[in-house]
Amino acid sequence: MNTHRRILLTGASVTAAALLAGACSGDGDGGGTAGRTEPSACVHVVDGSTGRAGSSCLPTAPAKDRVDLTEPRFTHPTQITNPLHPTSEVTQTIMGGQVDGKPFRTEVSLLPGTKTIEVDGKPVEAHISQYAAFSDGRIHEVALDWYAQADDGSVWYLGEDVFNYDNGVVADTEGTWQAGRDNAPAAMIMPADPEKGDVYRPENLPEIVFEEVTVQAVDQPVDGPYGKVKGAMTVRELHMDGSTEEKVFAPGYGEFSTGTKGGDLEAVSLAMPTDAKPGPPPARLTALDRAAVGAHESPGAATVREVRAAWDAYRASDAVPDLLERQMERDLVALEKAGDGERAVGPALRVAQNVTDLRLRYEPVPTVDRDRLALWTRQLAIDAKAGNEGAAAGDVTGLELAWERVRHQVPNAASVDTELRKLRTAADGKDTAEMQHLAPELAQRIAGLKGL
Repeated sequence: MNTHRRILLTGASVTAAALLAGACSGDGDGGGTAGRTEPSACVHVVDGSTGRAGSSCLPTAPAKDRVDLTEPRFTHPTQITNPLHPTSEVTQTIMGGQVDGKPFRTEVSLLPGTKTIEVDGKPVEAHISQYAAFSDGRIHEVALDWYAQADDGSVWYLGEDVFNYDNGVVADTEGTWQAGRDNAPAAMIMPADPEKGDVYRPENLPEIVFEEVTVQAVDQPVDGPYGKVKGAMTVRELHMDGSTEEKVFAPGYGEFSTGTKGGDLEAVSLAMPTDAKPGPPPARLTALDRAAVGAHESPGAATVREVRAAWDAYRASDAVPDLLERQMERDLVALEKAGDGERAVGPALRVAQNVTDLRLRYEPVPTVDRDRLALWTRQLAIDAKAGNEGAAAGDVTGLELAWERVRHQVPNAASVDTELRKLRTAADGKDTAEMQHLAPELAQRIAGLKGL
């Protein structure tokens, strides 16, 4: 879940038990445990800027509208087949848009392996979803989300590890929670068969993390990356600062869009394997990829002209999702205006990211992720040479994220592990000279990877 959608408690940490004990009476329902009827209690409005709870209560729904108050049973929890939250079937989703006036892009990837979490005293195996958000091309937030499907087909959120970044470095871990800790309940994130008027809470630790969702419409058609998608659902989400937000969920994608075109917005660019197309990458897409790599390595008039020509040729010859087309045009125009100095670094990075996303339509996710490793290695060399400690540290994080997704498929993984450990030590020590020294060796290791 990304930061602009999460209203978090700031300041000192407070246990959920203490917060729940201090709830006042009201018309809504407090945060209880799955399988129990929650007492009538006030969920306090929390000031988004200070993180402090006020005396007023959120306009939460009555218990009779809640569909998440029954105890879930988990017999095969990792078989997540709910069409509106297909966690075990969609291996990677790319979302794009703008947040706080800046280009915003996310990679949501299914990680190998599972995590066992205790729910109501019983171990439940959960899928791990890696959420990586980039603002202006740079790392902004990372989260590991844990999901499991109950026997009735509903999907439950068992918590997340959150890392919020500032200038490439972890600033805080606010928003982290796990079912079974501090009285945190498992939280329904998608009903088995949602209907208009259904209410559920994907996060239910009042004054720490809290969201209440009301289903507004079901079985709607929406415009997908490559055509109409049937069976979508629109919901209204209530945050703990009292604000609301509209979201759309669609079969084959899960979360499909959030926000509005006039303000902060995120929407799906494409998802795999939902939008995969058989056959090799088109020659013009391959040419665009080569040109984008050239401009990333050495932005300047000649290399940028090559990207422009390759982009115009490719989009005239193949279907391109509207969102990705808008983003690519925006970033390429910025690159054309930037010249060959420091101002070109950001647009060149974003153009390269966009092209890797386009390649997902035709190439396996691990193959594209291998080239994302190469992308972040190039960026690391650029930022380390410039002495930009924060940016270089963020590049190392980008490398670690992509590596976490593909490592299990690489027989010679140990050599890359070693190089990444060296880079993390250098990044933590703000040693840009050492990072610049290590980048070529890592690039060589990545180029020699087998199995991807």
